[in-house]
Amino acid sequence: MATSTWQRSSYCAQGEACIHVAAHDDTINVMESSDPTGATLRTTPAAWAALVRSVKDTAHHD
Repeated sequence: MATSTWQRSSYCAQGEACIHVAAHDDTINVMESSDPTGATLRTTPAAWAALVRSVKDTAHHD
């Protein structure tokens, strides 16, 4: 099984308060950096893209 390369969010607060994201095959994996051994959210690339679009759109309206 190939390993994923985790990328840290560019919008992290101070310390370890951010998320890490990794793409593997047809899955996007998301985890909280303060608990790397905790739960990992798995979703599809389409669902992840929709979430990112929604967050960006909401951020522009505040």
